[in-house]
Amino acid sequence: MFSREESKQLRQEFWTGFGKEFPHKWLLYNTKMKEIQLKFTFNRNVAQVSMDIADDDEMIQAYYFEKLQSLEKILKAEYLPEAILQEEYELPEGKIISRVYVQMDNVSIHNQKDWPEVKAFLASKMMLLENFFKDFSDFIKN
Repeated sequence: MFSREESKQLRQEFWTGFGKEFPHKWLLYNTKMKEIQLKFTFNRNVAQVSMDIADDDEMIQAYYFEKLQSLEKILKAEYLPEAILQEEYELPEGKIISRVYVQMDNVSIHNQKDWPEVKAFLASKMMLLENFFKDFSDFIKN
């Protein structure tokens, strides 16, 4: 078991190393749509690359999710075959968002042996998700 400080140190070490190994300017929050963000997640259970749709107005959130659902076949055929589209995804703090994601199970940020594989997974999958988003952002916006 790791103390809070040790856990924080490991997370910091992982993300610093990731940034050095993959010095790409990731899109992430800079989607030009306040409701949509691209995210990396790596914790004690999973590694995830996701497109999160969150808005206080459920109708707006549903609108964007329906747009992405209409692109599901293209997303899976040309970008991320293993993509999961989940209309109601509960975050650890209890907030419900919509999420399109790919996930690597049975990995832990606390296990440095997992890091090389997770870094490669995160970088390659985010690149594909960014490409999908860039290719279809006009459709998603309008």
